Amino acid sequence: MADLHYIKRPSKLKENAPLMIMCHGYGSDENDLFSFASELPEELFIISLRAPYVMQPFGNAWYAINFDAEKGKWSDDEQATESVDKIADFIDYACKTYPVNSENVTLLGFSQGTILSYAVALNYPTKIKNIVALSGYINKGILPDSIEESEVSHLNFFCSHGSADQVIPVDWARKTPDFLTALNINHTYKEYPVGHGVAPQNFYDFKDWLKDYI
Repeated sequence: MADLHYIKRPSKLKENAPLMIMCHGYGSDENDLFSFASELPEELFIISLRAPYVMQPFGNAWYAINFDAEKGKWSDDEQATESVDKIADFIDYACKTYPVNSENVTLLGFSQGTILSYAVALNYPTKIKNIVALSGYINKGILPDSIEESEVSHLNFFCSHGSADQVIPVDWARKTPDFLTALNINHTYKEYPVGHGVAPQNFYDFKDWLKDYI
């Protein structure tokens, strides 16, 4: 039994399909990123998760954010860590339940879902192959105290951000390439002249990137 609610699009492959798990942003739900599914490669088995914390009047969150905190946005790293573990457990569940390849798992996140996707990949690198990180940043507060290069150097990241993002400053995202380079992790980093969202060119770029890695 899965802890997290989800929706899915099966692969055209009957077995050993590459698995993509989608993690939406703060205040959204599983239907948001799933709108991409019909445009993504048919061999992907796609699952879109719903974050565990229900918001009022609608939407869901992976962890609480206190927008009135000093130094700007303060995130509940304890809740975030619990959600990281839930996603990692869900990957195991999905790989046991569906005809997918456990060695070909891609996480696709947006905003808060990207922050968690980074953390899942770096806390549980053996479960992940690729990460598509849209409009997020690396929160070191939910990463391991030390990361062994040899354990993460197989990972592949596509990272993108809007240069006019009014929710997560682009400067936060610009720290990502140096962080990944220091760990010898293969990555692509791109910016687009938009706010907190996914520009059409951004979608086409990560779609093309996926073709090389799934």
